[in-house]
Amino acid sequence: MTITVNVSEVTAKFSELLSQVLLGEEVVIAEKGIPVARLVSLTNTTSPRIAGLDKGKVIIAPDFNDPLPEDILNDFDSSHLV
Repeated sequence: MTITVNVSEVTAKFSELLSQVLLGEEVVIAEKGIPVARLVSLTNTTSPRIAGLDKGKVIIAPDFNDPLPEDILNDFDSSHLV
């Protein structure tokens, strides 16, 4: 979730906003309703990538690189559009 606050509120609510950021929230700071900055946590909230974790979940069809059928290729041909 993103929290949006105006610059005038940031000083008064900074501790509260910082607590929200540390919980994983994003704070957008706006000036007169226009976003000008974003406050996000610097801690790494993502886990490291593990090679092979999704092995077997993606299958590439044997005909992946074969030419497209003529009827589908015709859909890409814009010369018949006027």
